[in-house]
Amino acid sequence: MTTTTLSSGLSAVRAEIGRACREASRDPSGVTLIAVSKTFDAGAIEPVLAAGQTVFGENRVQEAQKKWPPLLASHPGVELHMIGPLQSNKAKEAVALFHAIHSVDRASLCEALAKEIGKQSQRPRLFVEINTGAEPQKAGVLPQDADDFLSRCREAYGLVIDGLMCIPPAEEAPAPHFALTAKIAKRNGLKLLSMGMSADYPVAIAMGATHVRVGSAIFGARDHH
Repeated sequence: MTTTTLSSGLSAVRAEIGRACREASRDPSGVTLIAVSKTFDAGAIEPVLAAGQTVFGENRVQEAQKKWPPLLASHPGVELHMIGPLQSNKAKEAVALFHAIHSVDRASLCEALAKEIGKQSQRPRLFVEINTGAEPQKAGVLPQDADDFLSRCREAYGLVIDGLMCIPPAEEAPAPHFALTAKIAKRNGLKLLSMGMSADYPVAIAMGATHVRVGSAIFGARDHH
């Protein structure tokens, strides 16, 4: 991808977010665009940073550790969000590097995060992932277990949970999944909703998303690995 293509992809996504917000009678400042840079190197990320994008998403701790420390050092004010599944044994590195973690979904991870947040004077914003489609291959808390899990996060582990995240099943209409996530968030007093990706983020905005995770619409198709 050329620099021009990358910045025009970003402009198109920003324009689409603006349009979706107008249609939903929402203020665009209430929607944070997370540019998903997983599998892309610093060379592809630099033009997107230069175009003024300040929030990025990564799926793997090790990959982020390799490329982000120098980028973060040279671009103060940029935020990095962990949007992929997180292993408990990577909690230390994740708390040190990421400003937000979108994939809190089990007791062992809560325990590891609580320990690291206590040790390091860092507190990333935390999102609990909801497996709205109850897909066995996917991470996330089942919708019927969400209220109980959220109260355990707070009471048993002392974690501050800021919001919820979901990834609807690929073959289903996303709107009901976004609506369910928003409903769970509302009854648990959570303000942030991380939902919507390249294919469906305008729908997510209509359903109240505060964070949309967009990769291919900005960076182009990625090599899957």
